[in-house]
Amino acid sequence: MVVYADIIWLLNVCIDFLLLLLTAIVLKRKVKRWRLALGACIGSTIVIFAFTPLAYVMTHPVMKLLYSFLIVYTTFGFIRFRTFLQTVLTFYFVTFMVGGGLVGAHFFLQTNDMVNGLVSTKSISYGDPVSWVFVMIGFPIMYYFSKKRIADVEVTKIHYEQIVKVDIKIDINDIQLDGLIDSGNQLYDPLTKTPVMIIPISSLEHVLPKWLIEQVQMKTAIPYIPDEESQWATRLRLIPYRAVGVNQQFLWAIKPDIVRVYHEGTTVTVNKVLIGLNTQQLSPNGEYQCILHPKMLLSQEVTIA
Repeated sequence: MVVYADIIWLLNVCIDFLLLLLTAIVLKRKVKRWRLALGACIGSTIVIFAFTPLAYVMTHPVMKLLYSFLIVYTTFGFIRFRTFLQTVLTFYFVTFMVGGGLVGAHFFLQTNDMVNGLVSTKSISYGDPVSWVFVMIGFPIMYYFSKKRIADVEVTKIHYEQIVKVDIKIDINDIQLDGLIDSGNQLYDPLTKTPVMIIPISSLEHVLPKWLIEQVQMKTAIPYIPDEESQWATRLRLIPYRAVGVNQQFLWAIKPDIVRVYHEGTTVTVNKVLIGLNTQQLSPNGEYQCILHPKMLLSQEVTIA
C-alpha cells in the first residue's frame, strides 16, 4: 500500500489551522496569520513522527498534552498561566467538538445489515474508517456549522433591552447617541447580510443633506441624487422589509464610516453596519435615539494581522 505522507501532512496543516482559527474566534483573540500558520505546521509534524521509531513516544497521552501546550504557546503566546490554560482547554473543546461532529456525521451516513445475526456496517461512498475525502469535504462544513452555532449562543447571552452609548462617524461628523439593544431588530441587507441599526432622521438632520431628508420623508422608492452630491451614491441603500399587517416596504439606509458601541466597560468597533433612517421618534420619553442590531455586539470575525 502506498502512503502519501506529504498529502497527509498538508491536510493536517489545513485542519490544524482551522482549529486554531476557531479557537481564536471562541476566545475573541487577535492572532497574527503567521502565528496561526506556524502553530498549524508544528501541530501537523506529529504525523511525520508516525512514520518513525518515535511513533509510540509521540502518541502517548502525556506527549500529546505537552505537544498541545507547544502549539498553543506558539500561536497565542503566554500572558499568564490562567489565560494559557483557558486557551489550551478551549483548543481541546474546539477539537473535540469538530472531530466529534465528523465522526457522528460519518456514522450517520452508514447503513447496517444483519449477517448471521451480527451487525455488518456498510459505509455510503466514503469508506470505512473515515476516509480523507470525507474529512476534506466534511471538515470545512463542520467548521462553518460550529462557528455559526457558537455565534448563535453568544447572541442569546447578550443582555437585551439595555441602553448603551453609541458613537457614529459619517465623513467628518461624529454623532453621539444613546442606543437600545433590541433582540427584535433582525433587519439585514438581503444582499450583503449587513445588520441594520435604526435611527430617526431628526437625530441626523445636521449631517444629512436636505434633498435626502425630503426623499426619506416622502418615502421615495427610486432615489434621486443631485450631480453635485454624487459622493452619497456609495453610501445610500434601500432595504426591503415587512412589518406585521403592512405590505413590503423599503427603508432608506446609509453606510457610516464606523460605529463604536460602549458596552459593559468595553468598546465594540463595528465596521460592517447600515443605518436605517426612520421618520418617527423611537422613544417617547427620549431615553434612546437609536435601536441597535444585536449582532453588532458580537466579534464575529477575528482580526488577523
